[in-house]
Amino acid sequence: MPGAEQKGRFAFNNVTLLKNTVTRFHHTSTSHLCSCSKTVSDEKYQDPFQLGRKDLKNLYEDIKKELLVSTAELKEMCDYYFDGKGKAFRPMIVVLMARACNIHHNNSREVQASQRSVAIIAEMIHTASLVHDDVIDDANSRRGKMTVNQIWGERKAVLAGDFILSAASVALARIGNTTIISVLTQVIEDLVRGEFLQLGSKENENERFAHYLEKTFKKTASLIANSCKAVSILGCPDPKVHEIAYQYGKNVGIAFQLIDDVLDFTSCADHLGKPTAADLKLGLATGPVLFACRQFPEMNAMIMRRFSKPGDVERARKYVLQSDGVQQTTYLAQRYCHEATREISKLRPSPEREALIQLTEMVLMRDK
Repeated sequence: MPGAEQKGRFAFNNVTLLKNTVTRFHHTSTSHLCSCSKTVSDEKYQDPFQLGRKDLKNLYEDIKKELLVSTAELKEMCDYYFDGKGKAFRPMIVVLMARACNIHHNNSREVQASQRSVAIIAEMIHTASLVHDDVIDDANSRRGKMTVNQIWGERKAVLAGDFILSAASVALARIGNTTIISVLTQVIEDLVRGEFLQLGSKENENERFAHYLEKTFKKTASLIANSCKAVSILGCPDPKVHEIAYQYGKNVGIAFQLIDDVLDFTSCADHLGKPTAADLKLGLATGPVLFACRQFPEMNAMIMRRFSKPGDVERARKYVLQSDGVQQTTYLAQRYCHEATREISKLRPSPEREALIQLTEMVLMRDK
């Protein structure tokens, strides 16, 4: 479980990274925003989804086995998002990290059964959090289809999310490793704390950005960071490798959410599979808004009232698109991806390590 020292270092690193981003952005043209895509040469290119396919075969069928229930309606609700149409981004990272750490330790290319279980548990925790998020946000679409709460109602959706989480906890206990249990239960604590952070806001501009990044870590990156750490513990006894895995997951996870926040302004609803400007409608000030606020200080009042007045959402969106908020947030995501690449490059070279580097670039280039 990350201690106070690690959490303090996390906050310090984020503030430093943010200051460097703001300072350096104005010396970097937007045409160089994705220069990170040159990190991996064509010869080294590894398609992460091809490499991880063997380990993720029957992933969703195995998840459904964990969700065996006698009630037909509850089963239908639980199976709803486990239809095999998701990106499986988190399980992909977990199995690639497992192999990369195993190779680093003893040149074993096989993923242990317990490591694959972590990938399954990560996807279950993630999906349970989506079900609960959709209830909190009163969302009506997810992955291009109606949400569980819209079809079955809020009360049953909350119970379905709870059930998926309890099934993930049973699968976690079955691994039989108290350290792994401690690492992955930290994720559940962070998800709850992150949701509470999202309900609050800060008046001070610097505090506001630190608050946003901490919320982003807890709600999105903690799951990836701690899942990566868990499989590294199962595959390698070296604490330095555990830290590498954790830092890679943390940085990729934050970058993933930063790009998600960008897409909320730049992608169309049909392509994204959920409504655009959704965060503004929920009263949330994400990276593009916080950066735009520096060019349009009149946005401060809107942020503090959580875009609640008529016309606030439309005006805020207009300001964001007129500003360099989208570009600065993208650049910040690129910096986190560079940091993830720097961390994972400490491991012994392998196709899986290169695939994890390639994944950081896919995070930057994704459009949904």
